[in-house]
Amino acid sequence: MKENRYFQMIYLLLEKGKMTAPELAAHFEVSVRTIYRDIDILSSAGIPVYATQGKGGGIFIQDNFVLNKSILSEEEQQQILMALQGTKVMEEENTNQLLSKLSGVFQKQNTNWFEFDFSGWTKTSARKETFQTLQEAIFKRRKVFFQYYNSNGDAIERIVEPLKIVFKSYDWYVYGFCTMRQDYRFFKLIRIKDLKMMEDEYERTIPAEIFKRSAEFEMDMIKVKLLFDKSVLVKVYEEFDDEVVKNEDGNLIVHTQMPNNELLFRYILSYGDKVEVLAPQKIRDIIAKRIEKIIEKYKT
Repeated sequence: MKENRYFQMIYLLLEKGKMTAPELAAHFEVSVRTIYRDIDILSSAGIPVYATQGKGGGIFIQDNFVLNKSILSEEEQQQILMALQGTKVMEEENTNQLLSKLSGVFQKQNTNWFEFDFSGWTKTSARKETFQTLQEAIFKRRKVFFQYYNSNGDAIERIVEPLKIVFKSYDWYVYGFCTMRQDYRFFKLIRIKDLKMMEDEYERTIPAEIFKRSAEFEMDMIKVKLLFDKSVLVKVYEEFDDEVVKNEDGNLIVHTQMPNNELLFRYILSYGDKVEVLAPQKIRDIIAKRIEKIIEKYKT
């Protein structure tokens, strides 16, 4: 839609300060002629957008310009407010101020639709501070330094160009370019310690399809058949949904695929006596041996 392109153009010019017509044309995949036509339309609508020729020239918006609510549709205004509610996860104080201002401009009530508590049961603020530092580094395009603990508990110093914060597979990650590995990597936030934002800036952009190009989330999967006690019915339906079959006695059968690694065994054991592995036999045997070791520890 043209209206959407107009708004995006205003946003880009406000963000970057100045862009050339060919740059805008490439961004929107239209002709330079179309860009100049858009500028005329925006100018006639009261937007102080100007174009200068020659070296150092380009298209820009007057410095003291304030975005008017009439540029945005009702739906777009609501989407902006809802999106900002989500960013309160990382920057509550500044976002609250911005929400208040935009709610006033749009003349809409600010609906608090999103709530996220980083503290967990330990009431620590470390995770939230990590989010805020990474968010600031991403927006300012600054490198970060931290100690990263691998699965063996070894700490390795990393310098990373942070590009995106990601939630996947029940965990938070920062995705960025690792200067040590000279490649893009996912870093689990809970393993990051002593995080510091550096003065060094970077110019790198986010690659397309970050999950497809990364082997970090590719796992060897195995088909399993599980029998759950009816007392954990709600949790089982939350986790498996359509894969659940209810027996006549109320207990639950689940046919699913799970990672063929330590995650599987930890998951099974987390249910205690409320789950039984029916198949495959090799997984039953491994679980049985682990339970035997646990029993041995408590025999004294």
